[in-house]
Amino acid sequence: MSYSPLPPPSQEALVHSQRLVNQLILAIKQSGGALPFTEFMTQALYTPGLGYYSAGLRKFGAKGDFITAPEISPLFSQGIAKQCQPFLTAFEQSVILEFGAGSGIMAAEILKELERLNCLPHQYLILEVSAELRQRQQTTLQTQIPKLFNRIHWLDRLPSQPISGAILANEVLDAMPIHRFRLDAETVSEFQVSYQEDRFVWQESPTTNQSLRIAVESLRHQLPVGYISEINLALPAWLQSVADSLLAGLVLLIDYGFPSREYYHPQRSHGTLMCHYQHYAHDDPLILVGLQDITAHVNFTAVAEAAMAAGLSVAGYTNQANFLLACGLIELLSTLDQNNMPYYLQQTQAVKTLILPSEMGELFKVMALTRNWDKPLLGFASDERIKL
Repeated sequence: MSYSPLPPPSQEALVHSQRLVNQLILAIKQSGGALPFTEFMTQALYTPGLGYYSAGLRKFGAKGDFITAPEISPLFSQGIAKQCQPFLTAFEQSVILEFGAGSGIMAAEILKELERLNCLPHQYLILEVSAELRQRQQTTLQTQIPKLFNRIHWLDRLPSQPISGAILANEVLDAMPIHRFRLDAETVSEFQVSYQEDRFVWQESPTTNQSLRIAVESLRHQLPVGYISEINLALPAWLQSVADSLLAGLVLLIDYGFPSREYYHPQRSHGTLMCHYQHYAHDDPLILVGLQDITAHVNFTAVAEAAMAAGLSVAGYTNQANFLLACGLIELLSTLDQNNMPYYLQQTQAVKTLILPSEMGELFKVMALTRNWDKPLLGFASDERIKL
């Protein structure tokens, strides 16, 4: 295969990828010649030992495939810590649970800031599916906050007993496997993946998935025939499991996405499916299998509806810039030592990346869901909210 103009993978990476390709070819054969894209995406990302998020590939930072906000500046995590503060002081055995903690840097910076604020959680739980990332997180946290390391525990699944405190998910929803569809004149077609002439190719056929058909048919009145997009049918079950894990407190979701009216805008006629490989973004998820991230933007209206159905309250929704500014981002920047001018200027530039509309400030959204909590939230105190 040719990946031009993307950087060519190493021979070791190609060997790794081929092992996953072989598994997918077998899955396609066992499915009768085509695999629904949601299953292809699941295996490409999460096959134990081989999938992108389950294997030992470096994903975050300058040497990885993309850079997340916690890697850009510690001020991002400090703002999140300030949002968590009232939830930690309200409960005697307060807990923070983080989904997919990446390199571990967000957990480290949150705990540093909470220690400064004198409101450390009783426990900091990390739910991580990747053994490699879990090891990297442990190294980061042992190095950066050795005194607090005994508060941190790793989980393979959600806790059996509900917690009180805060649940955090930064760039988690975008990596959930989605169904890809086309709205045809009289039916709904689902994208599947087959293997022909030594490569994976798209294949479409009328969907047999009743949930997918019903969900897409509800959009027919607003979309043109031939419209292609995605839908996350796993979202309600995931949010129900999150709600069941929270006795009282906050769920904070941070990701790139739109409300439904923008997500399914007639002009966004080919969806939001996107891949990330060595800091290149492209739209072909059928190449570099196991070596690249596969994502779709988040439909935050769907998140809100599923959250309310699960018994959570939507306590706030805004863009990342508004949220971070309300959490005191500029004040946090002003506390930095300006005698260390190179670092101060670096952080000033990082703040611009986090909040400018042309960078992360507008596309990234923040949604707060709560249970058994009726007080206002710091990060949503301004009037700069976005309609769902």
